Amino acid sequence: MRKSILITGAALMLAAVFSGCQYNTMVTMSEDISSKWAQVESQYQRRTDLYNSVVSVVEASAEFEKSTLKEVVEARSRATAVQVDANQLSPESIAEFQQAQDQLSSAFSRLLLVMEQYPQLQTTAQFRDFQVQIEGTENRINKARDDFNTSVQNYNAYIRRFPNNLIAALFGFKTKGYFQASPGTEKAPDISFDIK
Repeated sequence: MRKSILITGAALMLAAVFSGCQYNTMVTMSEDISSKWAQVESQYQRRTDLYNSVVSVVEASAEFEKSTLKEVVEARSRATAVQVDANQLSPESIAEFQQAQDQLSSAFSRLLLVMEQYPQLQTTAQFRDFQVQIEGTENRINKARDDFNTSVQNYNAYIRRFPNNLIAALFGFKTKGYFQASPGTEKAPDISFDIK
């Protein structure tokens, strides 16, 4: 009888240690995702700040088309209004965040296209510097999003594996959402040069 109590106690102790290790790993992985999400937000904030500076330079050009500039300002406002809690990274919340950021990117792209019609603006050193910074910022955003998706993939796979899925369900760990490609990006762009 005493031997069976010791064996049962040892088994329970081993199960508790195993569960504790699994739980701690899930917490660490979840925190890694939160850290990666903070980097994504930081890079988007960098872009927003940079766009604000570009908008200020463009506003200084009195001849510039104000409607396009207004679209960028409104898209920036919408993009900064979408807040996502790092602890609640559902596919829906990430999609909403990404949609707002995509609208800002689209409006800013239109702004850059319209600015090509204003050579006096394009020739300023400040504007050329902004263009280089924008390219670097977009690369940083892509890297941060890739790192985030890798972290989410590792976490989701870990909590869905047996017996980790039992521990995850017991302690309320849920899968996290990924950044997805924007609709339409799976199609190659149609590029044509009208050279005569």
